[in-house]
Amino acid sequence: MNQILLFPEDYIDGARAILKGRRFDHITKVLKTREGNCLRTGLAGGPMGDAVVRELGEDYAIIEPHFTSDPPPPLPLTLVLALPRPKSLRKVLHYAAAMGVKNIFLIRTWRVEKSYFDTPLLNEENIRSELIDAMEQSRDTVLPEVHVRTLFRPFAEDELPVVSRGSLKLLAHPGSDLRCPRDVRGPVTLVVGPEGGLVEFEISLLESLGFLRITMGPRVLRVENAVPALIGRIF
Repeated sequence: MNQILLFPEDYIDGARAILKGRRFDHITKVLKTREGNCLRTGLAGGPMGDAVVRELGEDYAIIEPHFTSDPPPPLPLTLVLALPRPKSLRKVLHYAAAMGVKNIFLIRTWRVEKSYFDTPLLNEENIRSELIDAMEQSRDTVLPEVHVRTLFRPFAEDELPVVSRGSLKLLAHPGSDLRCPRDVRGPVTLVVGPEGGLVEFEISLLESLGFLRITMGPRVLRVENAVPALIGRIF
């Protein structure tokens, strides 16, 4: 945890906030914080700065934050991801959020197991927990928006043209002849299929919308490796 992320409900008055539970355990057991020490802090959705520890109790800390800077700028990327198995999804959400992605669509394609959508990880509270962890790690405050879509064709035909308007449209798919671009300076919409790839109908539909089929090379990567590698290369 590289910063303490605060929320409006943490405030006990206009100037001070209280930490309990996981965050209190971290600052006392990991950081060995004492009264008078400073902690890196950020306000969810807002600015960043430091906080002075004013009081330490047995199971709480009262801090006084002072915000002095804006969060890092977001990546101009919309990530459209075929829902991976839950273990991989947890990693992908963390990596993408920590790298600055603010708009994520989780979709069902032909080769995505229907049972993946039953995972408790897709519960709004659990997704939020994963994103908060990424914000604390990366020293950001603006949580991404995560959208779940269970039908590929309606999403691709009705929503994706609007979502991707004005952006460079990329489809990461094994076997393409076009290498992934580097150092892109504008907005990008990136579609990443399942590890088994998209079926021809899905590829054709996306290409009809202007998506370019790209590759990272001859090796097929797990989605949790492919996504951060693609983001790092594109930007």
